[in-house]
Amino acid sequence: MSLMAVVFIVVFLVSKANSQFLPPKGLLINCGASESTIIDGRRWLPDTNFISRGFGTPKSLAIPDLFPTLITLRSFPLRESETPRRFCYEVPVFRHGKYLVRTSYYYGGINGAGVSPPVFDQIVDGTIWTVVNTTEDYNLGLSSYYEGFFVAAGRTMSVCVATNVYTDSDPYISSLEFVILGDSVYNSTDFGKNGLSLVARSSFGYGGPIIKFPDDPFDRYWEPFLDSNPVIESIRNVSVSSFWNLPPSKVFYNELTTNEVKSIELQWPQVSLPNTSYYIALYFADNRGPSSGKFNIIINGIEYYHHLNATSDGVVVFTSRWPLLGLTNITLAPSALSEVGPLINAGEIFKILLLGGRTATRDVIALERLRKSLQNPPIDWNGDPCLPRQYTWSGVTCSEGPRIRVITLNMSSMGLSGSISPGIAKLTALTDIWLANNSLSGIIPDLRSLSKLETLHLEGNQFNGNLSPSLGSIGSLREL
Repeated sequence: MSLMAVVFIVVFLVSKANSQFLPPKGLLINCGASESTIIDGRRWLPDTNFISRGFGTPKSLAIPDLFPTLITLRSFPLRESETPRRFCYEVPVFRHGKYLVRTSYYYGGINGAGVSPPVFDQIVDGTIWTVVNTTEDYNLGLSSYYEGFFVAAGRTMSVCVATNVYTDSDPYISSLEFVILGDSVYNSTDFGKNGLSLVARSSFGYGGPIIKFPDDPFDRYWEPFLDSNPVIESIRNVSVSSFWNLPPSKVFYNELTTNEVKSIELQWPQVSLPNTSYYIALYFADNRGPSSGKFNIIINGIEYYHHLNATSDGVVVFTSRWPLLGLTNITLAPSALSEVGPLINAGEIFKILLLGGRTATRDVIALERLRKSLQNPPIDWNGDPCLPRQYTWSGVTCSEGPRIRVITLNMSSMGLSGSISPGIAKLTALTDIWLANNSLSGIIPDLRSLSKLETLHLEGNQFNGNLSPSLGSIGSLREL
């Protein structure tokens, strides 16, 4: 495995002041709910304003002791189709803002007795984020969540659930969260090109409930992690106010360690990983005084950091890019002169996602105006029009290359009604428009700006008014 482009940074603390955090800013959406609710002092909104009208079916689960946001969900009926279909939430965001995006799922048997939870894709803007498979968690009576970090390229972000070849029953979603992160958090990642998809975030040596807000300022979830290594519990006076990525101080109350001067071996995360690059951050704080140990960190037999001195102030060692494949073994090996064994408090690992890009903004706006002018637009006209490629909008063909443009509209005989928005003239890369044999009405817009247009089919509709003579100025037009 190549270790090129691996970066190590260690950040130490000097302040001892504890920080108190206000609720993180963002948007919390309770899918399938009919009204807003206050849960643990934070407002959750119903999802009707964030999804196209008529999309999906809100459902409720009659299962006791569920967390309030898991009681309702939105289910998306699976219709027979030869092409994948997606169902998207459009959420207002601050452009260039960095967001923690979290989706939660609890199946509850909504697709019928004996029907396993569906497997489907999850998409952010034009990028396939991950495959959603909640079967194992559901069989254990647990909900599932997925978390990623993304920077908003525009004033909205879309999060979609989408059918794939494994989807055999209705996809669904229970809740959707957008939490604003500070600019400095995880800032070693080039979010213009990449996103981060959480694989694991653990508090080592801790056996209680998930650590989250108010302990974590951004409501990240730190799950308990115990293994055969000895555990030490103590209240540490570790400040995190200037700590890299602002972990909660509570993760430093417990640690995995050893009673002897010997190596610690742990397998973490406890899942087999696909062959790609990962962001890894490991957190340490040692208050054993002058006898605090120095140790080396080794991942899958390759030295990750040499001669780490974990002081009581706390330290994090991270790399923005590290190759992994299969199970991950971490070894903490004491240095030759160390008087005590090593320890570890917490860790995070993310899969690095290569972003798929976005359709040109002017084309997205033009298609959104066209969608609004149609009384019954295609049901899959939501999310990015061109990306991911296997989820392109019905009737839309897009260009290749770094700048994605819409080049054809082929929507003949689709039962469309309504009118054609004048915004269609903003789709200046169009070469072909087929809208024949629908029930469209109104005036045919001025299309003179479509200088590349070669084919225009509008027959079989109920248009009125005059055909604009400006069509004669389109030199490339050969078929009308």
